Amino acid sequence: MAEDRDRGVRSQTPRGQLSLSVVEAGVGAVLILAVAMGFALGVAPTDDGTAQLDLYAEDAATVLAGEPPRHAGATRVSEVVRSPDAFDRERDALRRRVARILPDNLLFRVRTPRGAVGFRKPGGVAVGSATVTTASGDVTIWVWYA
Repeated sequence: MAEDRDRGVRSQTPRGQLSLSVVEAGVGAVLILAVAMGFALGVAPTDDGTAQLDLYAEDAATVLAGEPPRHAGATRVSEVVRSPDAFDRERDALRRRVARILPDNLLFRVRTPRGAVGFRKPGGVAVGSATVTTASGDVTIWVWYA
């Protein structure tokens, strides 16, 4: 035996191997257990829609920030916050414009440093928001499902 080891010959020791059917049965049991645990534990709660509402708010803010002013200013948003008189003059037009931008199933509130337009934000509902920064202050748009 010592001579065989010196010449690099391996001795034949018995090795154990799992049967392929035993491996398949183990994988199947783990898969069934995973599916059963999925039903038992349930799935994650559904999204409350905040991400979609944020997108609606961002879209409205982008449209308003890109529109030319009706009277003076760089954009429609900057015109509204330029002065208290400008806000008073543009308040109704801003409300109508935001209502046209957003889908019919949404309510909104636009808050500026000069005042706010739209509906009062309710408590306990999912709300999306977006903010546009202007030289005269931030304009924030909140949206929620009606």
